[in-house]
Amino acid sequence: MNEARTFVAAALVGALGVLLGAFAAHGLKERLSPEELQWFETGVRYQMYHAPALLLCGLLARSGRPARASAWCFLSGVAVFSGSLYLLATTGVRWLGAITPIGGVALVLGWLALIPAGRRPAG
Repeated sequence: MNEARTFVAAALVGALGVLLGAFAAHGLKERLSPEELQWFETGVRYQMYHAPALLLCGLLARSGRPARASAWCFLSGVAVFSGSLYLLATTGVRWLGAITPIGGVALVLGWLALIPAGRRPAG
């Protein structure tokens, strides 16, 4: 993913996180159980943690440092981790909880993939 697309992805992930957080607070509070609302809010929280991480990937790409793998891991991790929590909370389909850790692994791999970007000189 190039730097421009990474910035767009970061902006969209962040904007959608704000919208989903507001939706949970105002539109789902009366419809979901406290446990389901907590699942949804966890998805929003992790999505919002990774919007700035995607911005970092874009900045690193701009400086010539490799962060493409991190960006893809963060994007796929948010989609699977947060997305499965959103669906689990709103649909009650329990098997979705089994794929949530796959998204979590992708998020961890995204952070680990940043290690070489911090060690290599720009160039």
